[in-house]
Formats: sequence, structure tokens, C-alpha cells
Amino acid sequence: MSSSEGSWIPSFCDRPGNEFFCEVDESFIIDRSNLIGLKDQVPHYEYALELILGLDPDEDEARARLSQSMIGEQVTQTLYGLIHARYILTGGGIDQMMIKWRNGDFGFCPRFYCEKQNLLPVGISDIPKVSTVKLFCPSCVDIYTPINEYHQEIDGAFFGTGFPHMFFFEHPELKPRRSVINFVPRLFGFKIHPTVYGSQQT
Repeated sequence: MSSSEGSWIPSFCDRPGNEFFCEVDESFIIDRSNLIGLKDQVPHYEYALELILGLDPDEDEARARLSQSMIGEQVTQTLYGLIHARYILTGGGIDQMMIKWRNGDFGFCPRFYCEKQNLLPVGISDIPKVSTVKLFCPSCVDIYTPINEYHQEIDGAFFGTGFPHMFFFEHPELKPRRSVINFVPRLFGFKIHPTVYGSQQT
């Protein structure tokens, strides 16, 4: 087994639509203790792992997968995504994601009273193929669907359910004050009581 010329990780992260991902440090991946449990979740685990690390898979394995290159790429992306979800809970991962967050790479809250608060990616399940990634606003503490169509297709499990909370646990100084201002509906300058709508339906 030898090193291949191309490096899969930066190539994957540079693809259009993958802006939410950071580059997982290879030392994190090489430490198998960080990957416990993933072998049972991802088919062709060893093959995918070798591709991620830029290693040439064994000839027999590579030949067997040659006609299934699309399948091989899919499982490789799935494995990387699940590794990524673990990595961004570490100091190194949080530091990388913080740069993206400060640059606004994850977008801004569409809620008017949040004043374009920077968002963070989050999953609503840690199980792959359950739901796509959402964007968490620490100001209104709500989640939103990404605007970009490519981002709407990303598996939420590749970021996990706990990332935003770990992010602000590690950097409480970055957490904004929670927005307490809500829009108040008015008619001719008077507040509209919520029961008005209910009485119209009776």
C-alpha cells in the first residue's frame, strides 16, 4: 500500500457545495480510537478509509471496486462526513469551524431581529440519511434550512446534533445575547390580541 498523488480531503472540501466542511487532520483519522463504531455503519470501510488518507487500496480491492466507482465515492463521503462530525467537537476542529463562522461561510440568520447573526451547521439526528443539515442561530435559538441548494442536500449527521453547543461551550465569549424582541402585530397603531384570530374562526 502506497501514498497516492492526490489528496482526497482538500479536494473534497474544495468542491462547490462542500463549503460547510473543514479539513479533518489526518492524525485524527489515523488514530483508530477516534473511529470506533464507524466500521459497522459504513460498507467497504477499509477501502473508503484508504482513499481518505490518500493511500492506494490493495489491488484486489481496487479491482473489485473499479466498476463501482460511484458507490465507492459515496461511501467515502459518508465515512468522511461521520469522521468530520467527531472532529469538529475537538479543539482543532472547533478552531477551523470558528474561522468559517466568523467569515460568514454558514450564512446569516434570516430573522430580522437577529440582525444577521452568523449561523452554525447542525444535524437534527446523528444517524445518517435521517435528515439534512440545518443552520442554528444562537441569537433566536432556532434552526433554518440553508439557502444554497447544494447545502440542502448535505446529511445532517456529518455535523451532529451537538456541534453548536460544544462550539459555544468552548468559546462562551462568542455567544451572543439571546434575542428577546419579537414582532408585535398592530392595526391602526393598536396591538392585535391573539384571541381576535380565534374568534373569527368560530
